[in-house]
Amino acid sequence: MKIDIVMPKMGESVTEGTIIKWHKQPGDPIKKDEILFEISTDKVDTEIPSQAEGVVVQLLYKEGDTIEVGKVVAVIDTAKFSSDTDTKQFEPVVTEKPTEIIETPAIPSGNASSLVDVAMPKMGESVMEGTVIKWYKKPGETIKKDETLFEISTDKVDTEVPSPAQGVVNEILVREQETVPVGHIVARISVADVHPVAPITKAEPTTVHDIIASNALAEREKTVLVSTPASQSFSDKFYSPLVLNIARKENVTFPELDRIQGTGLNGRVTKNDILKYLDLRKSGTVVSAEQPVAARLVEKPQIIKSPSGAEVSNISGQIHRVPMDNIRTKIMKHMVNSRDTSVHVTAMVEIDMTKVRNYMDKHKDHLLKNDGIKLTYLSFIAHASVIALKEHPLVNSTIDSGSNSILQKRFINLGIAVALESNGLIVPNVKNAHEKNLLGLARSIGEIAEKSRNKKLTPDDIMGGTFTITNYGVFGTLFGTPIINQPEVAILGVGAVVKRPVVIEVDGNDMIAIKPMMYLTLSHDHRLVDGMLGGLFLKSIKDKLENFNDNLTF
Repeated sequence: MKIDIVMPKMGESVTEGTIIKWHKQPGDPIKKDEILFEISTDKVDTEIPSQAEGVVVQLLYKEGDTIEVGKVVAVIDTAKFSSDTDTKQFEPVVTEKPTEIIETPAIPSGNASSLVDVAMPKMGESVMEGTVIKWYKKPGETIKKDETLFEISTDKVDTEVPSPAQGVVNEILVREQETVPVGHIVARISVADVHPVAPITKAEPTTVHDIIASNALAEREKTVLVSTPASQSFSDKFYSPLVLNIARKENVTFPELDRIQGTGLNGRVTKNDILKYLDLRKSGTVVSAEQPVAARLVEKPQIIKSPSGAEVSNISGQIHRVPMDNIRTKIMKHMVNSRDTSVHVTAMVEIDMTKVRNYMDKHKDHLLKNDGIKLTYLSFIAHASVIALKEHPLVNSTIDSGSNSILQKRFINLGIAVALESNGLIVPNVKNAHEKNLLGLARSIGEIAEKSRNKKLTPDDIMGGTFTITNYGVFGTLFGTPIINQPEVAILGVGAVVKRPVVIEVDGNDMIAIKPMMYLTLSHDHRLVDGMLGGLFLKSIKDKLENFNDNLTF
């Protein structure tokens, strides 16, 4: 039977992907979950495993081609695969150099039902694989149910994975820094045995080549050989499979990798970092260990191009060339896509926050001490926005351009933009915000902000948003014109609350008073939300905030 392999959808707003590399050619046998090809999208670079076991009979596109999501890119024939198919190509490369033996322990006595398989979890609809960053337990150690067993990294989040059962860790089948498909068995826990088993002794991979080759070792329960050149030392830093693959091809050693200052999350070396390094190396520029590539000062006169394309002589050596990190690159592409998709219009209102401020001054300390709820201006704005979205549901919609129709959501997943150090941004959302009251929203906003900054978000936390609020007021900004978070049709910008003299009316007379004032801006897609609807939506929020009362209602 022939099976079509399509370009996968790697996120809600991803519409296409570029084939970076084919790992198989027509006529090659392939196993289920073995890597078939590698793609790059505006969200992530990742490897795509085969959906079935068989033989590759056709590749419809070449490396470098960009293909729409859902289009067939390859064909696999499952009927051509048999047990006699040559599987030597799946073996890791063995060299003549000094070796160490990797051993796996025998399964302890007891029936097979006493072993619980631990699989690589599926951390979101579009997540197909995960990388084991760290094991918290070793073979032979006891573990409780829900106690952290290992930590993983995916293209969406880094997170800790708890044990599904209480028992003794029987086997660890995947090394740290190894990437495996979702559903792949990474460990086994014995729930019946009480005697610890002998720990697995595994040779540490010592070269970039060895780590790439070690991806084939996870499911084999026999002795294999791994080369360990004495001249090469192993790095304890984390490198993604994509970076390691580039390093292997370009003969980049671990000492060289360790000198590259990563611009990714937690200082990790990204694809752009290593490519920048390779450009410098090819140009003959010598980079010492004391000078990380990512923040290297240009020391010799060069002719460089400005953003406008003009050539600029860098004679003084005072220009730093800093590669753009992965998060910033994705934000850039996402913003450009939004600009080119939506017809942006921005409206603004000024709001008197006196009644909200008075309530906060009276209750915030009590709520924090007794209920653990941090009450902020954003809590009130979010609650008022939810009510306004119920009144004006078109603002909570998306546009389906393909069918020329409007998708009006009957639920509200409220996105809250969270700034990340040092130059990133993420928008997790409060699910079913329409079901929460003011205090419930305040608690949920605090929780997702904390998870964002501690890297505890799951893919579900950042998917499915229907309306976004960005609070640039925390940095003292008075107002702005935010870019819509696709595929939504509006975004609310929150300015700083500052005391200003304003004109008020008392007993028919105009007077000047000092009031806590705030600007709210609404950027909306004029294809769906016109000026009248945008104005009514902002007016609804303004009325609710200015007429807030002590009964926690608007």
